[in-house]
Amino acid sequence: MTRRFQRAGQRWLIAAWLLSGLAARTLAATGEVSFTKDVAPILAKKCVTCHGPEKAKGNYQLHNFETLMKPGASKTAPVTPGQPAKSEFFRLLITTDADDRMPQKDDPLPKAQLTLIEQWIQQGAKFDGPDAKAHLASLIPRVPHPKPPASYPQPVPIAALAFSPDGKRLAASGYHEVTLWDPATGKLLSRIQNLPQRIQALAWHPQGQWLAVGGGTPGQSGEVVLVDVAKGEVTKVLGTTIDTVMALAFDQEGTRLAAGGADNAIRIFALPEGKEIKLLQQHADWVLGLAFSPDGKHLASASRDRTARLFNLDTGDIETSYMGHDAPVSGVAFSGDGKTIYSCGRDKDIHYWPAKEGKAAKKPSKITGAEGELFRVLLAGDQIFSGGADRQVRQHQLDDHSLTHAFTGHGDRVTALAAYAPGKWLASGAHNGEVRVWNWTDGKTVASFIAVPK
Repeated sequence: MTRRFQRAGQRWLIAAWLLSGLAARTLAATGEVSFTKDVAPILAKKCVTCHGPEKAKGNYQLHNFETLMKPGASKTAPVTPGQPAKSEFFRLLITTDADDRMPQKDDPLPKAQLTLIEQWIQQGAKFDGPDAKAHLASLIPRVPHPKPPASYPQPVPIAALAFSPDGKRLAASGYHEVTLWDPATGKLLSRIQNLPQRIQALAWHPQGQWLAVGGGTPGQSGEVVLVDVAKGEVTKVLGTTIDTVMALAFDQEGTRLAAGGADNAIRIFALPEGKEIKLLQQHADWVLGLAFSPDGKHLASASRDRTARLFNLDTGDIETSYMGHDAPVSGVAFSGDGKTIYSCGRDKDIHYWPAKEGKAAKKPSKITGAEGELFRVLLAGDQIFSGGADRQVRQHQLDDHSLTHAFTGHGDRVTALAAYAPGKWLASGAHNGEVRVWNWTDGKTVASFIAVPK
């Protein structure tokens, strides 16, 4: 059978399906289908990965309503309001041709989802959101997240840690939750739930009332929320994204929160209102680390695109791009005077470079000694801390970069660091779920525990 007759047969089958009793009953339904509540969640989960801002197969995008309605390379109208049979977008969802059917390399959409999309088009393909240019992920109403397990069958990797400003609590990432611990004893204090699946970033507000939490479901969704620590519950959802949030940072005044992640973007939120005030999209890959300058005028970022960058927060422009790593960059920090930026990554070294002259630093200055990839770099007081794949945490003096301590004892790679400078405490978290709290003056262990509820 020729391709021409195959397609003719497909069109007949599609028309027959639309006129079937099932379709007729669906279209006779009295309920109004909502784009934001019913259709957007399907598209965000199943379609945006291949037809979004970073990747557009067939030159077609549908990451927001405006692009959904615009033709791609075929020049055929994707959606014809009131007429599912004439809507190319819908045809590609129900075709039996494996080469054409969407989503490709995945199972067909369930009949119930196809029915919803068909009915939405039949009812006029209306948009019921606040902004047709807003990303689908930001339109989807938040639903309660699943509860974490009462007890964990096995530990989960510690991707993030954060000390409260008074040093009395240590927050640790979990599965659909954040756990709070007494850092002096390793005793579990409380569990904060209704959070994204994988928690990748934590930041405690300087005044202590809020804990910022970032995470998501890889490849599907991301979320930034503020938790009221006293109540132990989410008080505000700042933003939702198409992929996991990987990094968070408050400015020193606590009036802004920066969030970056696997959608390659950085968002700046104003507090306490929580409004997004700036979107920075100059990175070409995941944003893995963020740090505000001490004066709050600049933001440094670390990315899997092998660069660390310095942004002017008044203009949103890049002031400096540091490319000395030649490998993915995962951590970034400012010196206390804001003049020097420290960054680390897969090349195993901590690089330090003038904030205003990153492009000119062709021969990078380095702190060496790690035997594997570095995931985190942290400055606290007059100390530099780093942790990575060799299962160690290293402490260097800020003034001469000499090695003070090499903290050993972790049984897996070190993926999270946090510091409480007044008490000279350092917390480190590992991929095997272990958290260790150290006294950085004498190098001794204060507490060691597996950060999972029992």
